Amino acid sequence: MEDKEVLVVDLFAGPGGLGEGISSAQTADGKHPFKIAMSVEKDPSAHKTLTTRALFRELKLGSHDLSNYYRYARGEITKQELYELHPKEAKKAEVETLNCPTELGKDNEKVHKRIKELVAKHYGPKVVIGGPPCQAYSLAGRSRNAGNKDYVAENDSRHFLYKEYLEVLSLVEPEVFVMENVRGILTAKVNGQLIFPEILKDLRAPGKVTQNKTHHEYKIFSLVASAENENLPEYKNSSDFLIKCEDFGIPQARHRVILLGVRCDVNATPAILEKIESKLTVEQAISDLPKLRSGFSKQKDCSKSWELAITEHASQLKTLFRDKSTITKKSLTPYKNLNRSEKKPTSIPNQMPKYYKDWIYDEALEVVLNHETRGHMKQDLLRYAYCAVFANLNNTSPKSRDFPASLAPAHKNWHTGAHADRFRVQVASAPATTVTSHISKDGHYFVHYDPKQCRSLTVREAARLQTFPDNYIFEGTRTNQYVQVGNAVPPLLAKKIGVTVMNLLSSCLSKQ
Repeated sequence: MEDKEVLVVDLFAGPGGLGEGISSAQTADGKHPFKIAMSVEKDPSAHKTLTTRALFRELKLGSHDLSNYYRYARGEITKQELYELHPKEAKKAEVETLNCPTELGKDNEKVHKRIKELVAKHYGPKVVIGGPPCQAYSLAGRSRNAGNKDYVAENDSRHFLYKEYLEVLSLVEPEVFVMENVRGILTAKVNGQLIFPEILKDLRAPGKVTQNKTHHEYKIFSLVASAENENLPEYKNSSDFLIKCEDFGIPQARHRVILLGVRCDVNATPAILEKIESKLTVEQAISDLPKLRSGFSKQKDCSKSWELAITEHASQLKTLFRDKSTITKKSLTPYKNLNRSEKKPTSIPNQMPKYYKDWIYDEALEVVLNHETRGHMKQDLLRYAYCAVFANLNNTSPKSRDFPASLAPAHKNWHTGAHADRFRVQVASAPATTVTSHISKDGHYFVHYDPKQCRSLTVREAARLQTFPDNYIFEGTRTNQYVQVGNAVPPLLAKKIGVTVMNLLSSCLSKQ
């Protein structure tokens, strides 16, 4: 894309999935045109993750030695020592993430001032990316709100955080913007009216909404459906904006609304994303990671007691699946001497397709990051094992009706169908179900497919399903890390979007 650097402003950045992908897009000669100039994120742990990754990019794209970053990843030096070894790059990383957690709406004076400074000294193309928090739009969030008699959608400010996005569009006046949200935004209502058409209307002419007047208007494109009229793109169905991630090389059935805004004076039309022929499965994505045992909660935890419990469960499962000749006690006998965490890689990920392996794997890392299990109640471990065996036999996770009475938990909704998939295994031979921040709660929706490990997914396994590179360090507590991963945009999908935007801008510039 010639030699013009593209300034990128990343809003509601989370741990940086969208920014990671966009900034990874490369030209044919290996250059990276997108430069993230600013990332805005209010959560302290996600902000730390953002800053660590910003430093990684500064080192990598500046052709610096990454050995000290790897030393930090392996726990050989502290973050402070890493910063002291690379003070210039560390300072740039901190400036990029505004030196501290920052919230749009609350810290607008600081955010807008920095945007004006960046725009004033930049003469190339500009791109705004990000997705307003989705709790008000998500189906789960709306279900919770429906149970609150005092909840009034019109008073929920989260419905209107996209207007903070409009303010930034008015200030930056980017050639292109990318906005992501949950599929629930398509059906969310305020005052009895669908909010999505209003959002589209506002995004097409942000200056009509904001006090920062701009005459620029935008065409809103889908990335998966062609518009009948490219000069005035309209789509018959709002679902035309819905991207099914599993169709594009992501090992997860994550369905998200992604809008591509193109400024009306940009004389180019974006290409739609190209689907892959075969879907990437959970087993292909995570099977090379070290095997781990789960821990016990509410009782003494040790490897020997865990092995005894899983061996006991093996006998029960053999009885429950007695009509299945493929289920033997040996196939259910637990692995010996497993740890709850493991940093040493076990094998080269040969099951992965090349595009995924090239993106995810880093041989120089020499460790596995964020790969640690949590504790579970002994009875839940038996349910996990049952789910895994059932899925291996039927290629689907069992519903509550598929559980024997002896494994039914003491939940009043168990037999009503309201929570039919309270225990959900990730089927080895298919893409995962949507990884959400709920994975931070109990792990019941994210059970590993191997009954001999008998546990929920680790942060690293969830990160693999979200396509975060293995050298991506998640900061904060394990619970914080799960939340970050669950809320993120898959970076590999974001890279594909970045390539589309890069080609669009290249086409536009070549016509000038």
